[in-house]
Amino acid sequence: MKTIEQLQKIREEKRKELDIRVNTQAKTKEKHILVCHGTGCTSSKSPQIIENFRKQIEEKNISNVRVIQTGCFGLCAKGPIVIIRPEDTFYAHVKPEDCEEIINTHILQGKKVERLLCKDIDGTIVQKLDELKFYKKQKRIALKNCGVIDPENIDEYIAFDGYLALHKVLTQMSREEVIQCITKSGLRGRGGAGFLTGKKWQFAYNEDCTQKYMICNADEGDPGAFMDRSILEGDPHSILEAMAIAGYAIGANQGYIYVRAEYPIAVNRLKVAINQAREYGLLGKNILDTGFNFDIDIRLGAGAFVCGEETALLESIEGKRGQPRVKPPYPAHIGLFGKPTVINNVETLANITRIILNGSEWYSNIGTENSKGTKVFALGGNVNNVGLVEVPMGTTLREIVFDIGGGIPNDRKFKAAQTGGPSGGCIPAEHLDTPIDYESLSQIGSMMGSGGLIVMDETKCMVDIARFYLDFSVSESCGKCTPCRIGTKRMLEILERICEGKSNIDELYKLEKLANNIKKSSICGLGQSAPNPVLSTLKYFKDEYLEHVSYNKCRAGYCKALCNIVIDKEKCRGCHICAKNCPVNAISGEIGKPHEINQKLCIKCNTCAEKCPFKAIYKEAI
Repeated sequence: MKTIEQLQKIREEKRKELDIRVNTQAKTKEKHILVCHGTGCTSSKSPQIIENFRKQIEEKNISNVRVIQTGCFGLCAKGPIVIIRPEDTFYAHVKPEDCEEIINTHILQGKKVERLLCKDIDGTIVQKLDELKFYKKQKRIALKNCGVIDPENIDEYIAFDGYLALHKVLTQMSREEVIQCITKSGLRGRGGAGFLTGKKWQFAYNEDCTQKYMICNADEGDPGAFMDRSILEGDPHSILEAMAIAGYAIGANQGYIYVRAEYPIAVNRLKVAINQAREYGLLGKNILDTGFNFDIDIRLGAGAFVCGEETALLESIEGKRGQPRVKPPYPAHIGLFGKPTVINNVETLANITRIILNGSEWYSNIGTENSKGTKVFALGGNVNNVGLVEVPMGTTLREIVFDIGGGIPNDRKFKAAQTGGPSGGCIPAEHLDTPIDYESLSQIGSMMGSGGLIVMDETKCMVDIARFYLDFSVSESCGKCTPCRIGTKRMLEILERICEGKSNIDELYKLEKLANNIKKSSICGLGQSAPNPVLSTLKYFKDEYLEHVSYNKCRAGYCKALCNIVIDKEKCRGCHICAKNCPVNAISGEIGKPHEINQKLCIKCNTCAEKCPFKAIYKEAI
């Protein structure tokens, strides 16, 4: 067990050593090679890159260079990413075989490897990380340590003020003062509903009970969302510290992190962090000699989307089938094992330590009047800079998509953005200047959700988008209530008929009526929000629905039953590449002459269009 004096010594000594990470003017000959070891870069061989760097350093007997694994830097589109500090050189799309050249050229000769330097959207070479347009409008609070520290080294976390907030609340603040600080900050839950965090803590605090629980909801199930996963992978100790603070505030001595088993890197790093915190006496009995007891255990989820709903999560932890409970009572009054329980998601907790250290006023000055602080988004879809972004509340959708995201690939037009995953809505181009906050999104028929933000260009069919999200909701329905179990299935059947050109205008009325009824009568928030993608697309893109049912036409050429794959004979060079890649041999023609597609054989997989080097193949509405 470490004393506060020992922790302070670690902080001072380690911070001097790690000043190189944040100070580009650091006067030192030592260099740190930071390699992203998040899930995205890991899948692109970043562990091998780390191994190759270390092997090169050992073979060449280089003594002043350290290779550090970090969490996600955010700009996933450029991964695997390597940053060399203190000069802050940004190398993108690094491969394992590039390591020797970087060591020989950059480390030993002091010259940058020009071909690997990151390029911005306009093609300009970026010499340093903060020169990228992707980062200029961001403000990193929840992601503060991601991409900076080694997530498996508790000393590095301590060096960047880790566990200082916990010490402060245990020695200088009463439980009431902690809750008051969080309440005054205006922090709202980042899991979707946006309920005031301080108020939730206050409800649990008010309960007169000797046993209470603190739970971190890390069951991130939205398609395309990876905010919570990245925080857990890049800065796990920030979540442990925040949970201990929350436990102290509400009077809990036991915490649980409910994380889906599909996040193996996050789970492993949580296990490492928990063991390290216990070893240092920052979890367990008599934390920092204050008499406060608090420990954390991990519970793995099996990947059920409904278990992201807080009461279904409780049922799962208790060993029951993951189904939502009828509310009230709410978990803060009667939660896990019938005891008062606070449930906060990962991103919410990632803000706690910064609020405690910097004060509620500091946090409340960021964002808008009713939506304080920042929001992390997983920016994906048809956008150049796919990745993880954190922006102040009130930042417009246009700024996120075009300034940070770099716009739409291939000079296509922006069509819509889906926020909130299957529970959210589609935002059309006319609302690009809408500020991203809880109230503004609700007013235009969408929601913040956990932070998934999928951008769609003009090639997307909005009817099919609604069908896709509803298909996900149907397959993930827990089946407890009839509106969700049966109603969403009937909605999906209507949408499938519309996409197949087998529907009529009367079914559009039925679809909308059914969606509104399900929204009003489902038991939990997931069922109540499942119709949102349908209702928002009906509101903003009704003309596409009408074209489908009245003229059997899909203007985007996306619905297979309503389009053909055709070859432009003027562009076709007869290279035969399309025919070689067609899985059903539907393409014929002589070498050097325009080819043709047999529509009776064509399964419309679009493989030919993707392989054609002359862009001569396209979808055409029937």
